[in-house]
Amino acid sequence: MKCIILAAGYATRLYPLTENYPKPLLKVNNKRIIDWLIEDISKSKDISDFYVVSNHKFIKNFEKWNSLNNKNIKIIDDGSISNETRLGAVKDIQLVIEKEKIDDDILVLAGDNVLDFSLLPFIDYFKEKKASCILRYFEKDFDKIKKSGNLILSSKDKVEKMLEKPRNPESHWCVPPFYIYSKNDLPKIKEAIDNGCNIDAPGSLISYLSDKIDIYAMKMLGKRYDIGNIDSYNKANKFYKGIIKNW
Repeated sequence: MKCIILAAGYATRLYPLTENYPKPLLKVNNKRIIDWLIEDISKSKDISDFYVVSNHKFIKNFEKWNSLNNKNIKIIDDGSISNETRLGAVKDIQLVIEKEKIDDDILVLAGDNVLDFSLLPFIDYFKEKKASCILRYFEKDFDKIKKSGNLILSSKDKVEKMLEKPRNPESHWCVPPFYIYSKNDLPKIKEAIDNGCNIDAPGSLISYLSDKIDIYAMKMLGKRYDIGNIDSYNKANKFYKGIIKNW
């Protein structure tokens, strides 16, 4: 299994912190956001390679981070230079698949989320289901659901459909940006792009695929912080201050 970390956004809502610095390299509890993810996933014997997708503006920042930490990670430049010219998360996934000629299962992570739980059980869940998988969490606030991916389940965790930022949510289940795609389903990603899938939001890919392939949704084992603006960044630092992760 390969791990692709999406880190090519421009985080304009976090200015001035991210005006000249990439969001995934900001620190939460004295550790970079992306390092929290990689430290956890690196414990899995199933992951053979890591890829971090950056935009061209911040490629040097990621290359420096990679070299200073002696990480065996490949940094992929998606070539974009501004928020207006960004490729979008779905095209970034396809870029890595094509550029690296990937023919394997892929774990896709948003590089701007901090978790208080391990993702290793998610990998085990995928191995059990033998199909593409996502995570889900219960959200009681419908206003928040309207800004997220909304999940409708059938029996045994199977996804019936997924609505991206729906005006009228159909359940309380939301989908965070963590996905595992079976290698058999990888050709569907280009198909989704060619057929008008919203390339900017990774959840839109699940929305497109939900009635075309088998997808299973594992209940999230803890909490996450999506670092979207200054307020959420400060809250994440406050929450994780002093926490010792003992996965």
